[in-house]
Amino acid sequence: MARIRKYMERKTNPRISSLIERLLEESARRNTRLWKDLAYRLARPRKLMAEVNVSKINRYARGSTVVVPGKVLSSGNIERKITVAALAFSEKAREKIERSGGRAITIEELIEDNPDGSGVTIME
Repeated sequence: MARIRKYMERKTNPRISSLIERLLEESARRNTRLWKDLAYRLARPRKLMAEVNVSKINRYARGSTVVVPGKVLSSGNIERKITVAALAFSEKAREKIERSGGRAITIEELIEDNPDGSGVTIME
């Protein structure tokens, strides 16, 4: 937890800072390690931020919900219905996910929809 707070001091994006705080609060309130792990991944330096292509999500996603602590890019295709939560999406990636019948949502919306984090896979 101290490491996350140390990294947070360097964050200049208020959206990411408030999201990390919210993830840590939800982790403590619900005793869920998923949110704490996600907060740590978001608190890391920007050059370590995840950039995941739609094809990787299609290939490796095990459940019906995937969270990306970074940006989803549009390279490749997605052939199944899946909910993807991320910090950001490229326009084409959002279109491809929604065209396949899935949902492209923010991490904040995922916390509202699934506060316990059950069935969620983190993908980097």
